[in-house]
Amino acid sequence: MKEEKGRASFSSFFIKKREANQVKPMIRAMKTNDIKQVRQVAERSWHHTYEGIIPRHIQDQFLESAYQDEMMERRLLHSLFFVAEEEGRVLGFANATPVQKDGNAELTAIYIDPDCQGSGIGTALLKECIRQSGGVKKLYVHAEKENRIALSFYQAKGFQWVCEFEEDFKGHTLQTVKLVLNI
Repeated sequence: MKEEKGRASFSSFFIKKREANQVKPMIRAMKTNDIKQVRQVAERSWHHTYEGIIPRHIQDQFLESAYQDEMMERRLLHSLFFVAEEEGRVLGFANATPVQKDGNAELTAIYIDPDCQGSGIGTALLKECIRQSGGVKKLYVHAEKENRIALSFYQAKGFQWVCEFEEDFKGHTLQTVKLVLNI
């Protein structure tokens, strides 16, 4: 319980400071020494977003595998990976595949600390992914159908519905929506 209370007040400190000073987070390429903080943002965001949608033990299995050091190192080498940082603290991140010959790329992850959602960080990260992609024509993304926050965000940014399908996610059935942004 102490950890949760400490975490909430730490986040509250940054939010109050941002409101008071109107400090804008810096969007930059992720570095190896950001891995721990990116993992923490992913964990907080997943637990906040998928509560009641994906069982916690399945979330934890996925997070442990997808955000382990080796996997993160590979993603750093072979994809676009950006963080939103303020005063040394990672507040969010975005990850996208390189652009293919046909001009297509996929936004594989965009997660913002729950205490910072709605502050424009996701929009800034998305814009940086597009800007740095080098000629992307179509940017695809997949989102769980019950993840209303993500779907609202993507639709507000101009993503269009492509299809919906059922998928097995570590033994749990998800209703996945595929969206595309024509650039």
